[in-house]
Amino acid sequence: MASSFSESWLRADPRALEFLPDRFRHPAARAEAVAAAAARSLSPALHEALVARNARLAPSPARERNLELLARPGTAAVVTGQQVGLFLGPLFTVYKAASAIAVARQLTQETGTPCVPVFWLQTEDHDLPEIDHCFIPRTAGEPLRVSLEFQDAATSRVPVAHRRLGESVTRALDAVRNELKGHPQASEHLELLERAYRPDATMAEAFAEVLSALFADEGLVFLDPRDPRLAPLAAPIHRRAIEEAAAIAGRLSERGTALANAGFSEQVHIRPGAPLGFFSPEGIEGARYRLDPSAPGTWSLVGHPEGASVTTTELLTWLDREPLRFTTSALLRPILQDTWLPTAAYIGGPGEIAYFAQLAPLYEHVGIPMPLTVPRARFRVLDDRTRALLDKLGLAPDDTLMPRDELLTRLAARNTEDGFEPPEAIEARLLGAFSAELTRLGERMAALDPGFAQAISRTDETVRGGVSRLVAKYGRALAQRDQVTLERVDRLRAYLVPNGAPQERIYGLPYYACRFGSRAFTRLVLDTCVPFSGKLEDLRP
Repeated sequence: MASSFSESWLRADPRALEFLPDRFRHPAARAEAVAAAAARSLSPALHEALVARNARLAPSPARERNLELLARPGTAAVVTGQQVGLFLGPLFTVYKAASAIAVARQLTQETGTPCVPVFWLQTEDHDLPEIDHCFIPRTAGEPLRVSLEFQDAATSRVPVAHRRLGESVTRALDAVRNELKGHPQASEHLELLERAYRPDATMAEAFAEVLSALFADEGLVFLDPRDPRLAPLAAPIHRRAIEEAAAIAGRLSERGTALANAGFSEQVHIRPGAPLGFFSPEGIEGARYRLDPSAPGTWSLVGHPEGASVTTTELLTWLDREPLRFTTSALLRPILQDTWLPTAAYIGGPGEIAYFAQLAPLYEHVGIPMPLTVPRARFRVLDDRTRALLDKLGLAPDDTLMPRDELLTRLAARNTEDGFEPPEAIEARLLGAFSAELTRLGERMAALDPGFAQAISRTDETVRGGVSRLVAKYGRALAQRDQVTLERVDRLRAYLVPNGAPQERIYGLPYYACRFGSRAFTRLVLDTCVPFSGKLEDLRP
């Protein structure tokens, strides 16, 4: 089984560092990355498009200053980005934005070079089921899933930039309001959501409006790659991806083989000879399809209902005429990003870190420097309700990471005043006598039959497994006696590890913003953010 690249990389595993050096840990390497980025300038056309796009957001003097800085030679960018999920999607969207701001500040202080935080709105993707919902924790029961109602969500191939929210967003807002209206700061945050998430707004417009309001004081700058003004600037990248597809895919495939040989898997699968982009044959707001080589000079549109294909000549003609028909894949997007921006550092989550491990050959091929890869901040919110449950159960936050049955057994072992022995005492007594007798038998049989040791080992393993299962069942039975404890454990796990996943990957911002205030919560995240750490930190609002 392949190892997690991001986990190995964060542990500074030498196998992982061969593919992605941890330059972010070293001040000298950070300074080099900033200097290299600052030596490249933003094109006037890109700057003009950024100013126009950001002018549509709520006024922010800090953002205006950062846009002015980007126009000046000698400025670097710290970039992060995320798909434009409903109500900002999972909490880690906010954590990414805060990380970019904190890292930009730190690099500015370390180097004296102005570094501007930029949020890349990932609007080229078409995977609606990943972004059309938001989860809200509840004091009891399953989390509330609030979602939009796109009938074609599972099959749509249209970039999300062109999806308007529609009337179902009103019902989604009603569900959020009904669930959270009783919280102290609900009015402030719900009004922000309702201003942004209008039926006629696009997913990207609403997302950017809310996130920009949260980080207006920090001057977070927003870039939307589907901005028509940027399409001509993307065309040269798409042209190279098409014309040099075989060479690029070959180098990336070699990288994938090397990763596999080191015990890692490719985050993004490489199709032989395929360019790293999508094409929309019906128009800029139409479905997009991957390109796979078929006959020489011809590309099949993967997933097209009629099995359509297109020639290289046709692709390049469309690229000249209507470049917005072309969109990037996960591996081509960083190249577009770092061609456009003077990127010193990219802030990424585990998946992005893994695909940056694949990217060095592509950066080399196109001849641009690879920025620092920096892990985003990771947080766990321990609010007053969660802390109360931890205190009542006598648990530490990390205890919730163990399997539910194991946690219940551990708690049951503390409550044995009814004459029931703790599970570990039962296990020790059952195995103690057995192990002693088995050892004695093995010693007596060693000279008589050397192969008998294997039978001893198998028997020991079988019995230990059986006893372990029996004791676990015993512990669960003890735990089930205490319904109050059982309910508290389930509520605690629902807050911190919903469905066994990290809180930050499931729950959205609305619950926490309505309880503690949009800006107060954002401020807490910023104040707790430790640049270049990557460690899990606890937030205690």
